[in-house]
Amino acid sequence: MPPSGSGSRPPTIADVASAAGVSRTTVSHALNGIGKVDPRTRAHVKQVAADLGYRPNLRAQRLRRGEARAIGLASSMPFAVAGGPSRLGFYMEVAAAAAESALLHEYALVLVPPVQSGAALYSVDIDGAIVVEPDVDDAAAVVLKERGLPYVALGRPVSPDADVPYVDLRGGQVAEVLLTHLREQGARRPALIVGSGARHSSVDARAAFERLAKEHGWEPIVATAPESGGEQAGYECCAALLAEHPGIDAVCALVDAFAVGAVRAIRDSGRAVPDDVMVVTRYDGLRARTCEPPLTAVDLHLVRASAAAVELLLGRLRGEAAAPVATVPAPTVIARASSLRRTSGT
Repeated sequence: MPPSGSGSRPPTIADVASAAGVSRTTVSHALNGIGKVDPRTRAHVKQVAADLGYRPNLRAQRLRRGEARAIGLASSMPFAVAGGPSRLGFYMEVAAAAAESALLHEYALVLVPPVQSGAALYSVDIDGAIVVEPDVDDAAAVVLKERGLPYVALGRPVSPDADVPYVDLRGGQVAEVLLTHLREQGARRPALIVGSGARHSSVDARAAFERLAKEHGWEPIVATAPESGGEQAGYECCAALLAEHPGIDAVCALVDAFAVGAVRAIRDSGRAVPDDVMVVTRYDGLRARTCEPPLTAVDLHLVRASAAAVELLLGRLRGEAAAPVATVPAPTVIARASSLRRTSGT
């Protein structure tokens, strides 16, 4: 029962100590499993605490220990790409896998909404974070550095001073398997649309495209669009490409929102997908699967990648000398109607 005269206030550690007939230090050690406390005394204190309904101040415990037992998941991807019809698909798929892996190590996962400023990271109580596909001078990475918190990247960091462990999402290979698929389906004049930032997926895709263009004799048609513009930016970018290069027969739009916009632009130009212009994208998410026609995309093995990111981060928190890069299985194409022609060219 609650201590006399306590009213409605919750019982404190002093109340437990008084009821158990021990010091507050003994109560703290008994409840936290530390110090040298006789097992019978420890059991007695725990029983008294339970009878009183005492709940420890977790924030105070964290402050004493210097840890929150929580890690953050942060992304600077604009909501126009991360949200809307995709329902935070990429971010939430990563979050689900990372949360499961973190919980196995008795850590909680804190989701930081996709933001440009990184301000939300100033107030969250975390030990470190996973930054999803950081851009140059990424807002989330900047805040974490200012707070002195360790972080790892899901996707290769691109800032010149970024010396952090990361999970390699194989950006160049992703573009290569998509472009190879398009070529196998008959594409002879493909174009690439990437975000105007410098995320690894854009940088690596452009390099892969330019290499394959030289190898196969393609004109290296590359266009960029602002991620913050979402589907409309993809629409406008693709419409401009079609007007300037009417012979384009395939579009590899790395951002799924851009790909959906590209499909609409192709149709509005009087062309058909995939018979006149094929379309492929990178992430096999809700946008890709619900587009009409459904979009060919890539299995990025995000479950494996997310678990690897958690392991890298926890290794940093433990002070271990971990390998700077973790790898995931090679990306595989998931072919759908947007790139499967009835008859492919030769």
